[in-house]
Amino acid sequence: MAPISIADIVAALPADDTWGPASAADNMLDGVPYAPFSKGDKLGRMADWTAESKDPNRAGRQAYNRNFRDQQVYGAGSSSLFSVAVAEDESSFSVVDNTRSSTKRTFGRGGGTVFRGRAQRGGAQRGGRAGFQRVGGGGAGGRGGAGGDRYYDNRSGGRGNRGRRFGWKDYDKPQRTREASVAVRPDWTMLEEVDFSRLSKLNMEAPEGEEVDSYGFMYYYDRSYDKAPVKNAERRLQALDRAAYNVTTSQDPVIQELAEKNEATVFASADILSTLMCAPRSVYSWDLVIVHQGGKIYFDKREGASLDLVTVNENAADAPLELADSSAATAAAASKQEGAAINTPSALALEATFINHNFALQTVVESEDSKVELAHPNPFYNAAEETEPLASKGYKYRRFDLSLERDEGQEPVHMIVRTEIDAIMKNPTGGEDQQLVVKALNEFDSKAQGSGGALDWRSKLWSQRGAVVATEMKNNSSKLARWTTQAILAKADAMKLGFVSRANPRSAAAHVVLGVVGYKPRDLATQMNLNLGNGWGIVRTIVDRIRTLDADEDDDKVKKYVLIKDPNRPVLRLYSVPPTTFEEDEEVAAEEQEAAEEDEE
Repeated sequence: MAPISIADIVAALPADDTWGPASAADNMLDGVPYAPFSKGDKLGRMADWTAESKDPNRAGRQAYNRNFRDQQVYGAGSSSLFSVAVAEDESSFSVVDNTRSSTKRTFGRGGGTVFRGRAQRGGAQRGGRAGFQRVGGGGAGGRGGAGGDRYYDNRSGGRGNRGRRFGWKDYDKPQRTREASVAVRPDWTMLEEVDFSRLSKLNMEAPEGEEVDSYGFMYYYDRSYDKAPVKNAERRLQALDRAAYNVTTSQDPVIQELAEKNEATVFASADILSTLMCAPRSVYSWDLVIVHQGGKIYFDKREGASLDLVTVNENAADAPLELADSSAATAAAASKQEGAAINTPSALALEATFINHNFALQTVVESEDSKVELAHPNPFYNAAEETEPLASKGYKYRRFDLSLERDEGQEPVHMIVRTEIDAIMKNPTGGEDQQLVVKALNEFDSKAQGSGGALDWRSKLWSQRGAVVATEMKNNSSKLARWTTQAILAKADAMKLGFVSRANPRSAAAHVVLGVVGYKPRDLATQMNLNLGNGWGIVRTIVDRIRTLDADEDDDKVKKYVLIKDPNRPVLRLYSVPPTTFEEDEEVAAEEQEAAEEDEE
């Protein structure tokens, strides 16, 4: 058979058949036109048999890919032209629930439930560590895809929900509502509210200060505590009975005498002033009492104020919880654990205050022959009434000049602060003796809630001391900042930070000293990014505000104010209160104490 040529094929074609694009007269299937197309259409697969599957278990690429990147079949954009209206599929019918949705916040697109953390091993529930897991996040075409594909995302909220970003530890945090340190009474008038962001922008050149007078005495520090403890021979923390005082500013006899001599216009104690200077770091609520009388301003505190307690892990991301603040499930679980109540913020504060008081007494060598006497004896000690020996404590009254350039021609703003020194130490280089401020950090249970991810001190304190100290700086930023500020105000040469732990994590009755680390106050302030200029700016701003409020008032009239840190927000509020506020409470407390003493006798 002879081969067929192209010419033979052309000759066999009908005369009216031509090559080239179809004309408008060409029809297909009784007038149905070809699908329109443009040069912009992407040519991909010739056919995609998984594009539209009614089986939810075989949703394929279309359901998985929310952007339909794989839908590149020629003419796919015009597929609706050929769709045929069919009867409604009753199997897909569902009742719409028009009840009000819950106000509980959901995360991401589709409002699916979000779980976090390490998922259970095995099965489709397995998830990545510390990742979000969405379950049932929408139907076909949604982000979850047909059949509710599960996916993992480390973001909170999709494009449709611009909510705040959560950290990986925020998923199960209960809502904490802390109580204020003092109840606001109806007769109080709020004058001003300042948030911490504004306070952090204040700045003033830090004054050097000068010593006006000194009182008390100090024992020498026992340097054997600086050595690493011998294994299985830990030193127990002892409870020592010594007379120690924490008198508020206006009741200090030395400050009263200096005020009568017009040595300054503003007076405060170091613990009160350091709380105000480090206010932007604080989380828990506290309050100060400000008294303006006779042209003098006194920064005071109430009897039994929260300032006298030492906080624990106040700045930790997962701070200790009060049992009442936790959820019912958490409280039920905590009640089953032995000693759970000793890890609440209030219990830990009492424990830390006890540790700090006794640690400063235990780390000195009580020798009458080697103690250092200051210019005057202790102003608060009455030998006729006291039965306990005096604790090692030196009081230095130092004056700081808070005047600014705009104060030229006016009365200068001077402030006298009562600062404290705990001990004295021989200078290893042979110079003058060094004055020390002695404080103690305490460990309650590195595995308990509220520990803030702290390392185990017994095994890591000396091998990883830097990591241990860095963790404490993060979890106790406010407390360490106040201590460092007090040391700088007192012009102390060094600080001694003790590391004290429970002998048994489930009991707060016994403690052991694991070691002591020494720092220079200025160096520690640099490590903590502590800006003294910002603290002095806060103090001067409060002083100017009080002076402005009472500019037109009689100087002999007593004006009283209360400055409160909001318990749940980074805000300071200034209240004007009646002059007799808190005085009745102090009288009632004094009467109750006298009655209790009589009952004991």
